[in-house]
Amino acid sequence: MDAPTAYRHCENVVRSQARNFSYGIRLLPQGKRRALSAVYAFARRIDDIGDDHAAPAADRLALLADERARLADLDAHPSDPVLVALADAARRHPIPLEAFGELIDGCEADVRGETYDTFDDLHWYCRCVAGAVGRLSLGVFGTPDPERAVPRADALGVALQLTNILRDVREDGLNGRVYLPAKDLVRFGCTLERDASGRLTDDPERLANLVRFEAARAAEWYGTGLELLPMLDRRSAACAGAMAGIYRQVLRRITTDPLAALEKRTSLPAWEKAAVSARAMAGIRR
Repeated sequence: MDAPTAYRHCENVVRSQARNFSYGIRLLPQGKRRALSAVYAFARRIDDIGDDHAAPAADRLALLADERARLADLDAHPSDPVLVALADAARRHPIPLEAFGELIDGCEADVRGETYDTFDDLHWYCRCVAGAVGRLSLGVFGTPDPERAVPRADALGVALQLTNILRDVREDGLNGRVYLPAKDLVRFGCTLERDASGRLTDDPERLANLVRFEAARAAEWYGTGLELLPMLDRRSAACAGAMAGIYRQVLRRITTDPLAALEKRTSLPAWEKAAVSARAMAGIRR
């Protein structure tokens, strides 16, 4: 399979499945847009394996091990459009492919049903599943100051993942998963347990305080992560700014009404995502 055909496949994956990220990726010039689409498509493949709750855990772990092995020799899979595109992207950009290994580590933790006692434990997970994507994206964006930019790309990924965790508390709970640190639950006197009707049994005020505390922590990570933008070229900064802007708006909604966020998934309408994206493109001027 040739590279252009492979890239078109990856761009179709982004358009159909990326939801929030597609608004940022479309702001990039063609070469970087294709490369980041390849990165996203492979990351999405890994996530989908980890999230396939209908499959036995042993099967999912075996599939993740297979993807780890394929990553070690991208050129050995000429009929796989995602790997063909990713191999071409890695030849054109300094993409740290080893970061995909950390993403796989995080997905393996999901499959094993690991929980997190402290925020330091949860930070490890966030750095694996999202900080790694931040570093991969930075490889496509490029920067004149990688030493300072890499930890900020990592921080931005952590911020986005913390937002995801707060957004998905109900969905994760229904799948038997709790990501919030156990010590935070104890601190606020919450369990996140539900009664037979599916309603949370914790005191509403305590729940709201818990969510606001976690949201404030995510906001601090955005503060660090957004220091990345001045280190990027204008369109790369607009891409990262659009992605971060959409998730920050989700975080603001969660903070405004934390109890509602615990009962249904917080999301933005398409017009609002487009508006955030447009502001990101218009607001980055150098």
